[in-house]
Amino acid sequence: MKNKILTTTATCLTMLIGSYGSAYAAGGGAVQSDSGAKQGKHFDAKGKLPSKFTIEAQKKQRASLPFEDKRDFEEQKKGFIAAPDYKQIMAEAGNVAWDMGSYEWLLQDKDFDGIHPSLQRQAVLNMNYGLYEVIPGIYQVRGYDLANISFIKSDTGWIVFDPLTAKETAAAALKFINEQLGERPVVAVVYSHSHADHFGGVRGVVNEEDVRSGKVKVIAPIGFMDHAVAENVYAGNAMNRRMFYQYGALLPRSPFGHVDQAIGKNTAAGNLGLIPPNVIIKDDIEELTVDGVKMVFQNTPGTEAPAEMNTYFPDLKAFWAAENITGTIHNIYTLRGALVRDALEWSKQINNALYLFGQDTEVMFASHSWPRWGNDRVQEVLRAQRDTYANLNNGVLHLANQGVTINQIHNVYEVPASLQKQWAARSYHGSVEHNSRAVVNRYLGYWDGNPTTLIPLSPEDSASLYVEMMGGGKPIIAKGKELYENGKYRYAQEILNKLVYAEPQNQNAKDLLADVFEQIGYQQESPSVRNSFLAAAYELRNGIPSGATPKTSGPDMIRAMTTELWLDFLAIRLDSDKAEGKEFKINLNTPDNKEKFVVELSNATLTNIEGYQADDADLTITINRDDLLQTMMGAVSFDEQIKSGKAKLKGDRKPYEQLKEMLVHFDIGFEMMPGTGAQDLTPKQKVFEQEEPADSAGG
Repeated sequence: MKNKILTTTATCLTMLIGSYGSAYAAGGGAVQSDSGAKQGKHFDAKGKLPSKFTIEAQKKQRASLPFEDKRDFEEQKKGFIAAPDYKQIMAEAGNVAWDMGSYEWLLQDKDFDGIHPSLQRQAVLNMNYGLYEVIPGIYQVRGYDLANISFIKSDTGWIVFDPLTAKETAAAALKFINEQLGERPVVAVVYSHSHADHFGGVRGVVNEEDVRSGKVKVIAPIGFMDHAVAENVYAGNAMNRRMFYQYGALLPRSPFGHVDQAIGKNTAAGNLGLIPPNVIIKDDIEELTVDGVKMVFQNTPGTEAPAEMNTYFPDLKAFWAAENITGTIHNIYTLRGALVRDALEWSKQINNALYLFGQDTEVMFASHSWPRWGNDRVQEVLRAQRDTYANLNNGVLHLANQGVTINQIHNVYEVPASLQKQWAARSYHGSVEHNSRAVVNRYLGYWDGNPTTLIPLSPEDSASLYVEMMGGGKPIIAKGKELYENGKYRYAQEILNKLVYAEPQNQNAKDLLADVFEQIGYQQESPSVRNSFLAAAYELRNGIPSGATPKTSGPDMIRAMTTELWLDFLAIRLDSDKAEGKEFKINLNTPDNKEKFVVELSNATLTNIEGYQADDADLTITINRDDLLQTMMGAVSFDEQIKSGKAKLKGDRKPYEQLKEMLVHFDIGFEMMPGTGAQDLTPKQKVFEQEEPADSAGG
C-alpha cells in the first residue's frame, strides 16, 4: 500500500484524442501540448475552428475590455529572480508530474480566436515560472503547480505557506529556492485552507516525525482536518467524474482545448499527502510569533473554503490573502461539486481585512496569481473584489425578490459597468452565470416556483416527447444546422440536446451538438465553463475513453478520515433494494482510540451513532482503529483481519455477511452526456475499502 501511486483524477486517465495519439490527460500536468497547437491546428479530427460568429464575438471583447491597463503584467514579472533550466518535474511513479512547457504556445504574442480574449490574457499572466521576491524576506515559487508556494525567511529557516498539491513539485520548489538563496531548514508550514493544492505537497518540504516531535510547526485554521477530508467523501466519485469537465481532463493543451485554470495552469500529478497540523488557529483574530516572525491570523470560515485564514505580517506591512483574494472572482458554486458558498460573507471578510490590515499594507500576496504593491493598489483590489461579491449577492437577490427565477437569473443579472472595467473583478474561476444561479440556489433552492419544474420528467423521458412533437430527428437536425450556421448556438443546443437524449446512439445528432458546444466553449471567459463545453464536445464525438485507473488521493487522506465518516460512506454505498426487509444492530469498538459505535440497519437504511453500545446488538465487532485503517486503505480485507484475530466477532455473524452483500462500489466512468458509453474505469476493490475521496484542488 505504501507504494500506491497517488495522482489526481486527471493524471491517470490515458486515452486517444483523435489523431493526437496516446497521452496523459491535461488535468494532471502530464500531457504534452499537441504538435499542432502552435500552428493553430485542431487536435480532434472532428473538431471545428472558430466560426465567423465566434471570431466576431472575440473581436467585440477585444474592443470593449480595458486591455490598455497593463498593471497586472508589470506586477506579474516584478521581483523575478531566476527560472529553472527545466520545464518538467517528474513524479516518483515515473510519470510527468508537471509540465509548464506544454503551455508555451501561449507566449507567441498572437490572438487566438478559439480563446476568449480576457481568458487568453489571464492564461498568459499565469505563465509565471520561477522564483520571485515579493519583498525582502518574502519569496514565492510560481508556476510549479496550480498554486504558489510562499517562503517567509525566519530567524533560522523558512516558514512555508501552502506547500502545493504534490510532494514532487513542493520538493522541487524548496530545492530551487535553497539553490538560489542559500540552504535553510523549514521551521514551520502554514496551511491557509482545506483544499488539496494548499497542503498536498507537505511531505516534499517536511517529514512527519519532525511535526510530531514539535520541531516543525504545522499551522492551520480551526476545522481544517474535518473539512480537508469530509468535503470530498460523500459525493467523491461523482465529483471526480465532474472534475473531468471543470478541469478539462480529456483536453490537450491547445487553443482549442485546455488553456488555463484561472488561478493557475493546472494541478500537478504526483504524490498527494497530508500531515495533520500541530497548531490550530481558533480565534477570529490570533497573533503568533514563529522563529522571530510575527503573524496575525484572520479566520475567514465560509468564504473560499469552509476552513480558511488570511495572515498579516505587521513588521513587514505584508498581507497574505490566502485564496480569498486572487486574480479572479472565484466560485460561489464549484462545477465539480461543493456546497454553495456565501458571497455576502466572503465580501464581509474581505471588508474586515481591508479595515483590519489594508490601511497599512504595502504589499498583498496570495496562494494564486501575483502580488499587488503599494497601499493604493492593495486597497483598490480589495474594494473591487469586496464589491463584486457583495453585488453578486445583493444584486441577484434584488432581482429574485422581483420574481426573477434561478432559470432566468443568469440571463438577467449583470455586474455593474464600473466593476466590469476592472480586471480584478473579472470572473474566471467562477462565472457570472453559474455564480448568480448559485446565489438563488443558496437562498431559494433549485425550484423556480413553477409546479412543472417541481417534479419534472427525467431528460431522457421528456426528450422523446419533444422529438415526437417536432416531427422526429431529421427536422431537428436540419433546424439545428440552420441555427448553427446562423450563430444561434444556445438555441441550437436547446433542441439538439433533446434529440441526443431521445436518440443517444444518433451520432449525427451528437456530432452536431458537439459542434455547437465547441463554439459556445470558445466564447467563454471562465475556463471552468469553457472546459465543460469542450469536454462534453469531445465525449460526444469520441465517447468516454478507457484507460488507466483514475486516482485522486492516497493513504494520508484516508488515514485522516474519522471512523464516523467511513461508516457514513458505507451507508451511502448501501444498496437499499438488497437491504429491504433486513434488520440488525452491530456494536463496533476500536479499543486503541476508545471509540464505540452502534451501526443499525432498519428500513433499508444504514445509520450509526458514536458513543453508544446497544444492549440488544446482534453482533459486536472489536478491532483497533490502526488495524481498521489498513482495511479502509485496502491493504487487508476485513475477512483477513478476522482470520488473523485482529478483528473479533462476538454474537451472530450473519449481519456482517449480509452487510458485505449489500455494499456496492461506485465507478467513475459513468456517462455525463447520453450515448457516450459508460466505461469501467475503477479497479475491483475490497468490500470495506474506502473509495478515493475527491480532489479539492482549486476550490
